[in-house]
Amino acid sequence: MFQKKDKRIPVSLLTGYLGAGKTTVLNHVLANQDGYKVAVIVNDIGEVNIDASLIAKGGAVTQKDENLVPLSNGCICCTLKVDLMKQIVELARSGRFDYILIEASGICEPGPIAGSICMLDGSDPNAQLPAVAYLDSITTVVDAKRMADEFGAGASLMQDDLDEEDIENLLIQQIEYCTTIILNKVDDITDQEKADVLAVIKALQPDAKIIETNYGKIDVKEVLSTGNFDYRKIIQSAGWVKAMELDGENSEDLDHEEHDHHHEHEHDHDEHDHDEHEHHEHEHESHGHHHHHHHHDEGEAEEYGISTFVYQNVKPFDKDKFEAFIFQSWPKEVIRAKGLFWIIENPNVAYIFEQSGKQKTATDDGDWIAALPEEDKKEILAMNPDIAAEWDPVYGDRINKLVFIGRKMDKEGIIRALDACISDKAK
Repeated sequence: MFQKKDKRIPVSLLTGYLGAGKTTVLNHVLANQDGYKVAVIVNDIGEVNIDASLIAKGGAVTQKDENLVPLSNGCICCTLKVDLMKQIVELARSGRFDYILIEASGICEPGPIAGSICMLDGSDPNAQLPAVAYLDSITTVVDAKRMADEFGAGASLMQDDLDEEDIENLLIQQIEYCTTIILNKVDDITDQEKADVLAVIKALQPDAKIIETNYGKIDVKEVLSTGNFDYRKIIQSAGWVKAMELDGENSEDLDHEEHDHHHEHEHDHDEHDHDEHEHHEHEHESHGHHHHHHHHDEGEAEEYGISTFVYQNVKPFDKDKFEAFIFQSWPKEVIRAKGLFWIIENPNVAYIFEQSGKQKTATDDGDWIAALPEEDKKEILAMNPDIAAEWDPVYGDRINKLVFIGRKMDKEGIIRALDACISDKAK
């Protein structure tokens, strides 16, 4: 059971690359809260916050009760960081929650998010910000299968010639800047692949607790109310710091820079991003990884060459056509895709489609509201005016709504391919 330390509300941050299993971990934690009253903030870079809708649909939280806050069309480490801070303040002041759990977008860097949260901890008496929250932990979910399939079991993260736009740099930062690593999908890789992945993780972040799991199943206590976050410990425990052979003078310089950076991290909102990234650029060059990131207003979606769009169509897919597209014609530029769809062969069922690298799944998510008995349908629509407002006169709430995230995607080509999957029997 949660015991409150002080009047501030603890915050846990959940990060990890696209498709690692963050939402699965989040849903598992929420379904096993053990007395916690948790508010959830979910960030997704697309126009539609699919993660928020999946969490709400799972029944753990509901947007109607205002304990699920979706922040869409941007990243909370840059373009939406002010919105994030406002939401934390609002949730903390409501007095209805004793914990805030944040799921960051798959392309967010955890450092700047941590900085934003720490500015609300009251450590600076001169800050013009309310002291309402403190950062309790940062948990990074790592997809073991994707690391094996796409990143050489982690070997590609250790290259010395990475460009600043390489996705590997993002994964490195997510692993380095955390208190806990959840290595997910471990049953999907060989023992040797797991050993290789673990070796890379420990090289990048030797002191983080590593939890091996499948389907995001972990003990709630590993994520909530851990008391594990310590800024200096995270910075000093990163592999690139321990790998340095510093003489006395350089050690003093490093300590001095860390002291200055910690001060800016907690107390200077306007300069936070610039100074933090200068600090990381200097130190990562020493290790061989060049993390020179320019956030400003463009966000990671622009920085890493990543774009996103939403495909939407109310007409049903033909099962064979859709499967042919997924397994035979899937564009390699797509990093991550997820959303809802339906097929003419089984029109009552809502399916969730998820793609993460080479992994593609479609799962039964229950019946569409339109497929329910008339009395039940009327009751649900009366209680949910937002659903009623989007109700299609022919198909009801049935819809294909898929978010695509990728690098240099042929958006129009993907849309044409999906349109070609629509059933010829559709009305």
